[in-house]
Amino acid sequence: MVDHSLDQLPVAVIGAGPIGLAAAAHLAERNVPFVVLEAGDTPAAAVRAWSHVQLFSPWEYNTDPAARRLLAEAGWQEPEAAELPTGGDLVKQYLQPLAELPALAPHIRYGATVTALSRRGIDRLRTAGREQAPFVVRLSDGEELLARTVIDASGTWRQPNVVGANGLPAHGEHDAAAWITHGLPDVFGADRDQHAGRHTVVVGAGHSAANTLLALAELADSAPGTTITWAIRGADPSASFGGGSDDELPARGALGSGLKMLVDTGRVTLAANFRTHSIRRLGDDQVELVSPDGGQTITADRIVAATGFRPDYSISDELRLELDPIMSAPRALAPLIDPNQHSCGTVTPHGYRELAHPEPGYYIVGMKSYGRAPTFLMLTGYEQVRSIAAALAGDLEAAQSVELQLPETGVCSVTAGGEAIALRLGLSKEQHEQLLHVTAKHLGTSSSAAEAVLSAATELGIDPTAALQLAAYAADQFDAPGATGC
Repeated sequence: MVDHSLDQLPVAVIGAGPIGLAAAAHLAERNVPFVVLEAGDTPAAAVRAWSHVQLFSPWEYNTDPAARRLLAEAGWQEPEAAELPTGGDLVKQYLQPLAELPALAPHIRYGATVTALSRRGIDRLRTAGREQAPFVVRLSDGEELLARTVIDASGTWRQPNVVGANGLPAHGEHDAAAWITHGLPDVFGADRDQHAGRHTVVVGAGHSAANTLLALAELADSAPGTTITWAIRGADPSASFGGGSDDELPARGALGSGLKMLVDTGRVTLAANFRTHSIRRLGDDQVELVSPDGGQTITADRIVAATGFRPDYSISDELRLELDPIMSAPRALAPLIDPNQHSCGTVTPHGYRELAHPEPGYYIVGMKSYGRAPTFLMLTGYEQVRSIAAALAGDLEAAQSVELQLPETGVCSVTAGGEAIALRLGLSKEQHEQLLHVTAKHLGTSSSAAEAVLSAATELGIDPTAALQLAAYAADQFDAPGATGC
């Protein structure tokens, strides 16, 4: 007879992305049996989809402590803490080696798509005996697994938000799907032909929108006829510019400074107060976005919907969840991550208690745990699963001691911020150092730091888009009223 008692069953981790693999690493360290169920054929399938994108957080914020310890035991060479990886670097240098470790690899099942969760012999209505009943994890091929606990790290990548401003698809959005790209297009690689020499409208106001706008501006330097419009719902884009020179993550600050430069110089046309109500097809080549506010319309060859993602809770329909009615996140977590009150760096550290639901033993972690909030950092997810793994191992002292130092606005670095832009736009560290040297020569004869950077860039033959972004960042650091140039 098979023993189905809870303590004999594994923890089921859904998803082999950064947070799911971190959960596996913590469980492995604590000798808690587990199985990782990954819908894709490889680890980090979603990260691979944006492998071309450079992160604004350096390596020190992108790896999990337990994962590093396990990798170090296998002779792993840890990347330089201050370097900025791309999504591809994250996979190649960290996530793939982690998934291949003997402590994890035998417990990861690929091509295992979870379609439903419930309790053995119990539906959502029944309370008696609920805590003692194992979880039933149903896969797409009909197979069912039993688990003592479920850690859902499936993410939100496959559930992008729509273009429509009210959260519903815009009228005609479905028919215009062939013109719409969600997420982060690879404008220098696989998606170049869709944007080169064409007019792209980027809808959204977050980091994904900023990344795409900067990439399109660089593409425009080498592809004549490439034009860009940025459509935002609000009247003021300043919130999208972030902390600039005051950001503790220089690359994040550089991202905002560069975006501001694009708007200020007219490289990107800003369509403020644009709330997409409908999308019309114009023949076989173009579409028209329509906003009822002021009767605005935008004709485009391509739409990039950088509108974020939302969680899909359909697999847990038979479980008892307590979700915030606004954030669609666990109720206790929601006020800690509300984007109206918090940025990525001001989120309060949280663990198994804030992630708990009325369904004992079910935890949603990672990006999915944040619901509609766009303030997630990987470091936060690593702390989530550390706390949960400690609780499952019975170490409540460690589980309740949730401590996390997040990078937030308040500390800046001129050199690091400029280097972040240089790396983003293909300049080497040597070229950036040379630019700093020549800029210093021009400071005495220039009216501003930004002008000195532009003069130095011209002298060195640096790409105009890179030069303008470096100048914009220098202006934030030195030329703005009250700037300290720390």
